[in-house]
Amino acid sequence: MKTALALGVLTVAVAAMTHRVAAQTPAPAPAWAVPGEEVVDPYAVSDANAGATPLADRAVFEAFHGKAGIDRIIDDLVDRSFTDPRTKDIFVAFDRVRIKRTLSEQVCHVLGGGCAYTGRDMAAAHKDMGLVGSDMNALVENLQLAMDREGVPFGAQNRLLAKLAPMKREMSTR
Repeated sequence: MKTALALGVLTVAVAAMTHRVAAQTPAPAPAWAVPGEEVVDPYAVSDANAGATPLADRAVFEAFHGKAGIDRIIDDLVDRSFTDPRTKDIFVAFDRVRIKRTLSEQVCHVLGGGCAYTGRDMAAAHKDMGLVGSDMNALVENLQLAMDREGVPFGAQNRLLAKLAPMKREMSTR
């Protein structure tokens, strides 16, 4: 009888510890997350979330020097935006690794590079950020500097900016 009672108490204790450990263990990162990226609440993943349909002209993607060029541009853009006095207060609270990954996917997708976009839709991603036109203008200036640094021709830059410009309505909230 004592053995059965002790076994029952032990079973309850192990179950309680397992529940406590499970409650403390964060949800696993999605398959597309990269090392160092913070885990976010689940959401529906869709290329439609990128905010624009891909360009059909593969030459524009190639003018950006392919996926590697896009990655360099986005690294430059995000690094600039985290230090630019006009934008750093917006970016400081966000996961730099995730921002770089999702922006790179978005630009690659929009340029017709065949990348899947795994980020949130533009309205959800920018909800409650309080962005205004001047914030967006500063971000575009930083993007233009990054594209110039990569040697992207002006015409190709304009093709991307024309695809991104309509998203401003979904991202600006005040």
